[in-house]
Amino acid sequence: MQANEIKSLETGDYISFATRRKSGEFVATPVWFAPDGDSYYLFSAGDAGKVKRLRNFSDARIAPCTVSGKLTGNWINTRAHLLDKPADMDTALKALRRKYGWQMAIGDCFSRLTGKMKRRQYIRVERVKSR
Repeated sequence: MQANEIKSLETGDYISFATRRKSGEFVATPVWFAPDGDSYYLFSAGDAGKVKRLRNFSDARIAPCTVSGKLTGNWINTRAHLLDKPADMDTALKALRRKYGWQMAIGDCFSRLTGKMKRRQYIRVERVKSR
């Protein structure tokens, strides 16, 4: 992956995050994300399909996209990991708050009010190194 492709990906507001089904087919969803070193952090509802699929397969793909999920760049192969340690979840939340600021604060507020904050699942995505 070229440096300009990484910069283009990381400066966008959304990535298309595709997780693998048992059939091998990938299911894509536009999500907020925050880069942190060689990793990207994102979150989802704990009972979302993407979280269930990640419990079976860590294979995933990301690509820059619009809010509606229309791809604006190429797919990048990744490995995704569900975070379960409080320190890792805190790192993810801080990275997302750094990137999205007031938007994340408003989302967090509504999530707390509705009880969804406790069910939130944080995910770390790492690019697969090409050989």
